[in-house]
Amino acid sequence: MYEAEGPWFLAKIAADLKQALARRAAAGGPGRLEARVLARGDGWAVEDVVCSCGPDDRPFEEQHDQVAIAIVTAGSFQYRGADAAPGRELMTPGSLLLGSPGQHFECGHEHAAGDRCLSFRYEPSRFEEITAGAPGRGGRQGFGILRLPPLRDLSPVIVEANASLAGFASGSWEELSVILAGRVVQLASARTPSSQPPTSAAIARVTQTVRAIEERADDPLTLGELARVAKLSAFHFLRTFKDLTGVTPHQYLMRTRLRQAAARLLEQPGKILEVALDSGFGDVSNFNRAFRTEFGVSPRALVKRVRI
Repeated sequence: MYEAEGPWFLAKIAADLKQALARRAAAGGPGRLEARVLARGDGWAVEDVVCSCGPDDRPFEEQHDQVAIAIVTAGSFQYRGADAAPGRELMTPGSLLLGSPGQHFECGHEHAAGDRCLSFRYEPSRFEEITAGAPGRGGRQGFGILRLPPLRDLSPVIVEANASLAGFASGSWEELSVILAGRVVQLASARTPSSQPPTSAAIARVTQTVRAIEERADDPLTLGELARVAKLSAFHFLRTFKDLTGVTPHQYLMRTRLRQAAARLLEQPGKILEVALDSGFGDVSNFNRAFRTEFGVSPRALVKRVRI
């Protein structure tokens, strides 16, 4: 297995969440939300939000007072919406939580404890200003949907956001907030709300599988093995997983591997061959092809663009 001289920052992101859960277990009592402001400016702010709530914690109704776009960086949770965007979505690493001003919502951890998000918040007037020319804006008020799944179009900005969180990126949070807002508006305008709310049992099974993928992404996980984790037939698991996450198990696994590979390369730029092999790719040419398809640039180009 590839050994980095320093900690992989995606592993550090997950480790920080595990530490918060350990502190909660040691102290007893309910879980809590801890938010740390990373940057703020005129009408926008970015926060690192760690939640240690679990199945024993009762979700409470809240209300978005600003436009919210939160990148899930670790863990998973259920996001329930009301008003203009009703329904329930399973939030997993790589997916984006969307919130509109005035929207009522709940976040719950019925099947697994803890999550960590990189939360971008915008004053409504500021969000209107920075997305005025974005494709798909069209005067639309609010998002109309609760979530964007882990999509290829989001992969470059998610990697840069994670790298910025870890201190490996040279860009500014303000520029990233503008890029993210425009990308989300464009993608959200082309999607419709889920037609049928998922059952609690389905969420529990897929949650187990998602967490297994996040912990073992480098392993040669097959559809059959993942279906066994979920205790479903391969056919039923494939359909259920896509319904809840928005992508197939293979797409989710490959996207997770490539995000993790990008993170490793940002820490150790000269390790392309080792990272390719340790990320589950048979050779470097296949890795380079998949990487370019996912991020739009070669591994070296991504490192040059993002890294300090």
